[in-house]
Amino acid sequence: MTDTPLLICGAAFTEDERARLSTAVSSVSVDGPGAIAGLAPAGSARLRAVAYKGHEPFGAAEMDRLPGLGLIANFGVGYDAIDVAAATQRGIRVTNTPDVLNDDVADLAVGLILAQARSLVRGDGWVRSGRWTKYGAMPLARKVSGARAGIVGLGRIGREIADRLAAFKMEIHYHSRQEKETPGWQYHADPVSLARAVDFLVVALVGGPETRNYVSAEAIAALGPKGVLINISRGTTVDEGALIAALEEHRIAGAGLDVYLDEPAIDPRFQGLENVVLQPHVGSATTETRRAMAELQLANIRAFLDGQPLPTPVN
Repeated sequence: MTDTPLLICGAAFTEDERARLSTAVSSVSVDGPGAIAGLAPAGSARLRAVAYKGHEPFGAAEMDRLPGLGLIANFGVGYDAIDVAAATQRGIRVTNTPDVLNDDVADLAVGLILAQARSLVRGDGWVRSGRWTKYGAMPLARKVSGARAGIVGLGRIGREIADRLAAFKMEIHYHSRQEKETPGWQYHADPVSLARAVDFLVVALVGGPETRNYVSAEAIAALGPKGVLINISRGTTVDEGALIAALEEHRIAGAGLDVYLDEPAIDPRFQGLENVVLQPHVGSATTETRRAMAELQLANIRAFLDGQPLPTPVN
């Protein structure tokens, strides 16, 4: 396997992740897809697999610069940065790292609901700033248990979120491409109907062109003045301009966000809003889960180079 070089592609890899890959497979490294053009042609022709981590587009042009490429192993469950159709057309396999991060992302979704409804960030500041001593108790917050929750996308992660919220005695509603077997949860044929029926709308969709602005301005409006939107999927899945306007004009109660359109240089209007809880895309960011993701990415690479079935193929 050491005779088959690997391209480690992405500035987002940690030193430990990069070292694990380079120890297992003879490799070269670049900071992202844009740097592939700078590789020497002779070296590019020897590369058979790419370990990818990041959100920059990895498209047909990058693939064509690697004539021996047979695998793009993505670090993460979301692979919308990779042009899977172009890869399939060229006989290139794509893998991702599903399931190992479901719990962490679902936990964060619940955390964002609690932080938003119970004013946890404001409460921390209330104590640290001395306002508790000076002004007394904070304004009352909002109860979460027993409220109505809607999940947009009842896939692996969406299901984990719904299970957690059911334990909060919440009434569960959901929308997905088709109705699923559930313990009596309410199915909605479209996200607008779902938003209209719930207090908290959690977006758990995959990214990509098919889900761009899937949660539309109409769906955001349907949440109403008491509605809260939580997004742990991709920034592209929600009409961000419509969301910011609804928050600014208090047409919805608030939001909890881990993802944005232009990360990390997010729209500065978010930073001026007091009715939104912001996180820096940390859904899977625990030591345990990131290690499991790295191990699964490497397992896919090893399987490909050894001619074995891929553990988690996308195409």
